[in-house]
Amino acid sequence: MHTPKLSHMLIDNHGRTINYLRLAVTDNCNLRCQYCMPEEGVQFAHKNELLSWDELLLLSQSFVEMGVDKIRITGGEPFVRKGLMDFLEKLAFLDGLEEISITTNATLIGPHILHLKKLGITKINISFDSLDKSRFNEITRRNQFDTVMTNVQRMMDEGFDVKLNCVVMDGKNTQDIIPFVRYAHDHPITVRFLEEMPFNGQSSGPATLKWDYITILEHIKDHFGPIQKLPAPASSTSLNYQLKGSKGKFGVIPSYSRTFCGTCNRVRVTAKGEMQTCLYATETIDLRALIREHDHINGLKFSIYTAMQARHKDGFEAENQSETKKSMTLIGG
Repeated sequence: MHTPKLSHMLIDNHGRTINYLRLAVTDNCNLRCQYCMPEEGVQFAHKNELLSWDELLLLSQSFVEMGVDKIRITGGEPFVRKGLMDFLEKLAFLDGLEEISITTNATLIGPHILHLKKLGITKINISFDSLDKSRFNEITRRNQFDTVMTNVQRMMDEGFDVKLNCVVMDGKNTQDIIPFVRYAHDHPITVRFLEEMPFNGQSSGPATLKWDYITILEHIKDHFGPIQKLPAPASSTSLNYQLKGSKGKFGVIPSYSRTFCGTCNRVRVTAKGEMQTCLYATETIDLRALIREHDHINGLKFSIYTAMQARHKDGFEAENQSETKKSMTLIGG
């Protein structure tokens, strides 16, 4: 694998280098998390609306040739789509791609853990909002707690870099914050607390957020005392910390406060091939039509480049110019 030359870097209109693609392979999910979608679910895409595996590979190749060296596979839940592991095998051989990671709910990953390790795909983010079985089942509206915990332990045992992402929701799971920090103290794992996003497809969300990242950190400090801040890359969305003598780490992600926009290095593509240059924007660029009508990588790359030259300065600007909120499962997390 080689590092892309400077002339091949994808740079947006604000001078930010884009080297990270979040690629959704499905919008479907086997859980119904309260902050992600309504209880009755959402209208998932028909099979012919989804990019095929070959189209997803062509798209990935285009981004990599433009300087993207990190791809995160997301959903929905990626493992609900048949053929994922075959796709990952091909993706792993793309010249110039240095890292493949996955965001999952860890309900279906069990049979694939050793295969993933063999492919070098060991950075796994898991959406996991409570260490309490009944609260977990209530939040996800499913009974998968034991399966998830088993798979988390297996991945830790196999040396995976596992991150548990907990969305902090007032009145639902704030009592889990302290147990999660303790869990990170006792296990070689990272727990990250996310501010709740108003993307449940039902409401515009609260005007103010009670549990923002500052409140979360103060809550942790009140319980454990001083905490050590860890260094992080400029493009990191997470503020990272560690307790003294801890095996693992914890962090907070200001997903609602948006403190990280100035160094954003990522772009999203949905399972239907809609490119989203900002998580908080609703306008998209239809890459699926370009792939199916022209099947030409140069035209695809030109459209990607052009879209990145009209990017919003930050998430607040993007949200102000957007009319509706989409369910997070349709956006790709």
